[in-house]
Amino acid sequence: MLNASLKKIAAAGLLLLLASALPARERGDEHEAFDSHYTGDYLAFKKRILEEFRRAGPGRFSEFSRRSRAEKGGDHKVLAFTFDACGGRNDGYDRKLIAYLRREQIPATLFVTGLWIDKNREAFAELAEDPLFEIENHGLLHRLCSTEGRMKYGVRSTRGLGDVIDEMELNARKIAGLTGRRPVFFRSATAYTDDLSLKVAQRLGMEVVGYDVLSGDAARSSAKKISRNILGGARHGAVVIMHFNHPEWPVLQALERAVPELRRRGFSFGKLEDFTVK
Repeated sequence: MLNASLKKIAAAGLLLLLASALPARERGDEHEAFDSHYTGDYLAFKKRILEEFRRAGPGRFSEFSRRSRAEKGGDHKVLAFTFDACGGRNDGYDRKLIAYLRREQIPATLFVTGLWIDKNREAFAELAEDPLFEIENHGLLHRLCSTEGRMKYGVRSTRGLGDVIDEMELNARKIAGLTGRRPVFFRSATAYTDDLSLKVAQRLGMEVVGYDVLSGDAARSSAKKISRNILGGARHGAVVIMHFNHPEWPVLQALERAVPELRRRGFSFGKLEDFTVK
């Protein structure tokens, strides 16, 4: 009994020691988001990753708007529609948009945050079970991944390498635990990251994805403008970025305009996981 008690005390001490080295943010105002995840096993894993990249510099900070293209072949042209669900005040999702994608049998990749998952457990489970959709990682707390704490568009960022690991890995584990499939793609909030964050994502088994075509829905553009943006940027293998957690944005109306024209031009639609990575 005494030995068992001593082991428990030692384990608790190790956990406290590791946690004390974490950034203040993770011990402060958002600690509740992390408490259940900070197991001794995870903290030991995180410590190893931190050590691996201890001497690495942040590198270039930019909007990574290019990703691996789909395999070329004949006249076949494929677009990837990707939709983010960021979380925060917009707790729900655009049910009419999802119904349209199902009705038209348009495959799509859904990037979701841990915040959004927690507020939409039933909807998340339903979407994850639908083979039409691919679930990917948009970060645990919808933070811009910067190892220097750099920001863009007023979106909160990570404050260091430890935060970047949490943002990517904890949400990957959350998605895997709920779906049985670990995400293979990651998109940072705003699609901005630095080079070091890209390397960390690769170490964690994920590819950072930006976009090729900015729909403009987040800029509160009209359905006509969003449709024009999609049609103007359409090319084989292009990744289109939109959102599905804002029913008040005219994404559905834009797609109702754009999809018939895209099909007339010979385009079909695919999930990112279906694209051949070069």
